[in-house]
Amino acid sequence: MNSPSPLSMGETAKGGEKTKSLRVLRAFAVYLTLAALLYFALRNAPLDEIWNTLRQLQLWQIAVLFGLNLFIYALITLRWWIIVRAENKLVAYVPLLLVRIAVFGVSYFTLGPHVGGEPLQIFYLQRKYKFTYMHATASVILDKLLELLANFFLLALGLTAIVQAGILSTNGSSSWLSLSGLVILCLWPPVHIILLYKQKYPISAALRSVSFIKKDSKAVRFVAASERLAGSFCRRHLSSLLFAVLISLCAGAGMVSEFALITYFVQIQLPFWQTVSAWTAGWLSLLAPLPGGLGALEASQVFALGLFGISATSAISVTLLMRGRDILIGGIGLLLAGRGVGK
Repeated sequence: MNSPSPLSMGETAKGGEKTKSLRVLRAFAVYLTLAALLYFALRNAPLDEIWNTLRQLQLWQIAVLFGLNLFIYALITLRWWIIVRAENKLVAYVPLLLVRIAVFGVSYFTLGPHVGGEPLQIFYLQRKYKFTYMHATASVILDKLLELLANFFLLALGLTAIVQAGILSTNGSSSWLSLSGLVILCLWPPVHIILLYKQKYPISAALRSVSFIKKDSKAVRFVAASERLAGSFCRRHLSSLLFAVLISLCAGAGMVSEFALITYFVQIQLPFWQTVSAWTAGWLSLLAPLPGGLGALEASQVFALGLFGISATSAISVTLLMRGRDILIGGIGLLLAGRGVGK
């Protein structure tokens, strides 16, 4: 037998050291980027005020809010797990929960809580379970559609609450027109899912109808293929789809319930319609493309709760608890994201 020469062994050792150095540099770059995101997001956050507000709560109240948040994230993850497990029975639930928290962390400290970290979901399914890029993307598209379905259902309920609470007057025709436009927008997710089931693909059709977009471009073909895969899932796994819809609605109800608990814990007593309308104002504020909707959330609650006779101090207390919750979960999510990207 021919033994390896000292020269080849030395080259192998150098190659291993170079690979190790690249991994260390990559991990350092990832954590440096995440630390920078965390710094820029927290430098204007009222951490002292958040701590003082938390100190006013009893330990059991903090435990209840923490447990309810964990339950909400468990439901959100369950929705995605139902979708991906229909295609691959080997997908484990608990790792997906950690991925979803990482997705929230990236989204919260970049564009806002509603969008931004979805590529982590795609990369995880690719690396861990060998999903194709298109199949992984299709699962995320469908998961996002179901999330929007629940959120827009709650938005429709919130708009009704806003009218019932007197925030939006419907005396004028323009108010009714704007309200009707929002209601039509709320119908988009269920209509989109129905169209996918019937082998109609609205996003692909919209992209191909735009004159300045190349119809045969790689991006358009990729979106079309992903949308078709999502439609195929709707037809082949209808029972899983309906179960995921139910789970999504339960998660949305959990978010409204958590807001009601927060207001109750800071001694704010509101009837049902006012609670839902104040939550809706906060949810809409997070659509702003800012890290955590910084500033917009506070303004929304001071405005909405102020209309119900709640002082600005109490309204700020509500937002401080929400900020504390999101910063904690978002920070954990960033650590999980850095660990996953490092691997």
